[in-house]
Amino acid sequence: MDKYIGLDLGTTTCGIVYSDSLGIVHNKENFRFEPGNYKACRERVIYWVNELGIKNIVIGFPLQLDRQEGKRCESVRRFVKDLLKLDESLNIEMFDESFSTIEAHDRLQEAGLSMKQIKERIDMVSAYIILEDYLRSKK
Repeated sequence: MDKYIGLDLGTTTCGIVYSDSLGIVHNKENFRFEPGNYKACRERVIYWVNELGIKNIVIGFPLQLDRQEGKRCESVRRFVKDLLKLDESLNIEMFDESFSTIEAHDRLQEAGLSMKQIKERIDMVSAYIILEDYLRSKK
């Protein structure tokens, strides 16, 4: 099975996970960056691409409840375009991330984490759910 890096891009954080050749998803980090400093985030993603040797990326695509694209989708599209400028050999797929943050919040709350701990981990767990759902959809 192909390996993937999974991303959940926020405005100041990016959840980063990866899958191994068995399709098992592993947490990497909840990368924090200054508001609007997507350059730092892109550089961090490229760091993990190189470190893990994985060229396949799945990034959450935040469709609205009516399944239409909103402002966050534009931001994700721009991020993907700029990532490809840094490494055009990347294979990047956008995958519907509907309700991943809600599910991540529920999982973390069920694990007994405080609101502060949830906030520190939520994008990484959302990325985990996005990549899990993507891999399940490929089976």
